[in-house]
Amino acid sequence: MAITNSTIGARHFKHLTAYDRGKIAALHAAGKTQQEIADYVGCHKSTISRELRRGTVPQRKSNGKIVHVYFPDTGQLLYERNRKACGRKLKLDDAIEFIKYAETQILDKKWSPDAVCGRAKRDGKFKDKMVCTKTFYNYIDLGLIGVNIDLPMKITLNTKKKRNRKNKKILGHSIDERPIEVNERQEFGHWEIDTVIGKKTKDQALLTLTERKTHKEIILRVTAKDSLSVSEVISQLKVSYGNRFSKVFKTITADKGSEFADLGLSVEKDLTEVYFTHPYTSCERGTNERHNGLIRRFIPKGRPISSVADETITYVENWRNHLQRKILNYRTPEECFQIELAGLAS
Repeated sequence: MAITNSTIGARHFKHLTAYDRGKIAALHAAGKTQQEIADYVGCHKSTISRELRRGTVPQRKSNGKIVHVYFPDTGQLLYERNRKACGRKLKLDDAIEFIKYAETQILDKKWSPDAVCGRAKRDGKFKDKMVCTKTFYNYIDLGLIGVNIDLPMKITLNTKKKRNRKNKKILGHSIDERPIEVNERQEFGHWEIDTVIGKKTKDQALLTLTERKTHKEIILRVTAKDSLSVSEVISQLKVSYGNRFSKVFKTITADKGSEFADLGLSVEKDLTEVYFTHPYTSCERGTNERHNGLIRRFIPKGRPISSVADETITYVENWRNHLQRKILNYRTPEECFQIELAGLAS
């Protein structure tokens, strides 16, 4: 629908260009008045007055007499210098303590700029002497704080449209049957599962489970990327949680990989429902997929999982669960997970 009552008026001014200043110099030298020059250039008389004052400099003639002459180059130079000085000033000097703190958290603890800004604001550490996430990224892009290479990942948007394809394997319930409360992330106990491999050969793998509400991550080593190995690890997980397993693991969403062929048989007798995504749609396990990318910071593709020490896997899991998250109001997944566990016990 067309809007006929616009409250935004047209601009009635413009900045003088170098060409305009050339015309002003010629007309002024010809003895034209400021009003006549303004009419010819197409601006207000006061604009001409300020421009003549800005670009006029004293000159000594051969007879020693001092005269004042307008130079368009001088006017243009001063204009460009003033334009560079306009706008809001950088807050780097006032926020120097925050910048030092941020660089330490990013370089040593591998926090994201948003996690640094959000946590600092939430804790009230620096009060007004800090910058927001957007300004922080702007300073990084300008090269004023570190460089972009210091950031493990610059977030990009996936422009591909979601594609639903017909299931070829019938391993269990389709994700289309999953309860709506799972999608809304308001209820605790709904997980996504996947495997992370090192080399594309027969080797060990990592089994990763991510809770959708708290973003808690569980990383377990499996001896092979097959259904038997996955079932064995799930059995160990059931022993760890005991009677609380069905309350902590209400649903698990997996892809249709062969390693999850027996997942339903392993847990559904414990009242845990298993759902499978559509083929080639990893976005339906987006939380788990995103966090698998964080694991790659420490265990890159091509490195055999069998060569990764247990201490490294534990370190990655702890780092991941103690990372400040914006989606959790800058709490950590471990904090939120423990709160939910305490609620189950009460």
